[in-house]
Amino acid sequence: MANVEARSANKLAEERTDLATTRTLMAADRTLMAWTRTALSMISFGFTIYKLLEGFREAGVHLAHPHSPRSIGLFLTGMGTVSMVLGTIEYWRLIVSLREYHPVSICRPTFFVALVMALAGSFLFMSIIIRLL
Repeated sequence: MANVEARSANKLAEERTDLATTRTLMAADRTLMAWTRTALSMISFGFTIYKLLEGFREAGVHLAHPHSPRSIGLFLTGMGTVSMVLGTIEYWRLIVSLREYHPVSICRPTFFVALVMALAGSFLFMSIIIRLL
């Protein structure tokens, strides 16, 4: 009788560990999505400000600071890209640490979206710099 109780207790502990790992993975996905939303906001706002102020400047509107479109665009696009890369690295490290407890695949939709966002941010950042050269 004690052996049956011990087996069922072990099975229950394994199930609880699996559920805890699943909850942790879901929390990591939500955190990465929050990083993605923040980065997307910064990147798109930075690029929009850059294009809007650059359009004003090209239309002949005198800006108080002629380099402000470049500065604002570069700052926000760069910060968005850096935050996306940092969020992706944090997610990667958590997935690697979760693999000790439960087999977890890195091929997850949130990770794919984060990689695409990091590449898009890098592309936009580089396009602003190339236009300046």
